[in-house]
Amino acid sequence: MTRSISRLEKLYFRLEAQNACLAWAFGQIAGHPGVVFEIGLGLGRSFDHLRRYLPDREIFVFDREVKSYPDCTPDADHMVLGDLSLTLPQASSRFSGQVILAHSDVGSFSAAGNAAMSGMVSSGLPPALAEGALVLSDLPLSIPNTRPLPLPGEAREDRYYLYRYSQGNLQHD
Repeated sequence: MTRSISRLEKLYFRLEAQNACLAWAFGQIAGHPGVVFEIGLGLGRSFDHLRRYLPDREIFVFDREVKSYPDCTPDADHMVLGDLSLTLPQASSRFSGQVILAHSDVGSFSAAGNAAMSGMVSSGLPPALAEGALVLSDLPLSIPNTRPLPLPGEAREDRYYLYRYSQGNLQHD
């Protein structure tokens, strides 16, 4: 008999997968120009991680409001506040083809909310993506011209999702 996992285990496995996926992505984008989108600031832990491991990258952060730790809050020039259904498409137009890494962490405990957020990210992000860009997400996405990638060895399936964007041949890595 298979037992279900506890909420604590779900959180632990998600954070474990997130860390493994980010570490993998940092190596993948090394030497490739582009900006980073952090979709969902929350308390700022992921943003803090991104800026420490990608100190030479511009990181633009999206959220409805700032609720992050003071030392994990981006400066005003890199904080995009407002409804994601409006701010993401606007920023995607502004940064057309310039985003090499997008990290989306906007999931919740609401299935309906997750479906809506997944749809917003999937439809609003594509114009911003550079050729070969990576998209990491806590929710499954349906982004045109992307293909799912296998998770790094340490990450458990269905805890995080990886995608590579390409308008050309999606068969290579």
